[in-house]
Amino acid sequence: MSKKQPAPARTTLEEVNESLTSTAQKLEENKKYIYYVLGALLAIVVLAAGYKYLIHDPNMAKGSEQMGKADIENLQGDTINALKDYEKAFDEFGTDRAAFNAAIILYQQGKNEEAAKYLEKYDADGKVAGPAAMSLLGDCYVNMKKLDKAVSAFDKAISLADKNEYYAPVFMCKKATVLHEQKKYAEEAAIYQDIKDNYPAFYTQATNFNVDKYLERALALAGK
Repeated sequence: MSKKQPAPARTTLEEVNESLTSTAQKLEENKKYIYYVLGALLAIVVLAAGYKYLIHDPNMAKGSEQMGKADIENLQGDTINALKDYEKAFDEFGTDRAAFNAAIILYQQGKNEEAAKYLEKYDADGKVAGPAAMSLLGDCYVNMKKLDKAVSAFDKAISLADKNEYYAPVFMCKKATVLHEQKKYAEEAAIYQDIKDNYPAFYTQATNFNVDKYLERALALAGK
């Protein structure tokens, strides 16, 4: 994923645009002033372009190089150095995937809070990496006993999975487990009913998941 331009540049450009609109309305006859503002706007555009080609793109290249180094170390089982290089790729060069990869290693090390901080910064996108990252964030929150945040993370994972018949119900089951822990049995039952109605491949062909067993338990606890 490409790194976005810094917020200050965008903010300045937006402010100039707003200023230009207001000035044009109030000072229509003052052409010298308008030309001055237009010149300032052009200068900002030139500076932004200079940033992209002289700073931003080289940083992307350095970030990719750092990621490659980290990926090789990770494949070789050198998670200590891999983690350092993923963190460097994200912290110094803004390589977005590095945040996810660093979080995976930190989670495996039992460092849930540190993993969550990287996942919270990760630009969750796509129908595989995005939901997987949000699911992992939910797992971190569960281990940190932040159950409301875990539910929100699993909700995002479900949304990003976009009704994928194998991914979405996995995240739904995780959410249902948290709801069970929170004693929200009716909501838990609704999720299992949704899985039973709309994701038959998940519990018949893919995993042999006994959705009826958990649905009956949730309904019983909900008094239904």
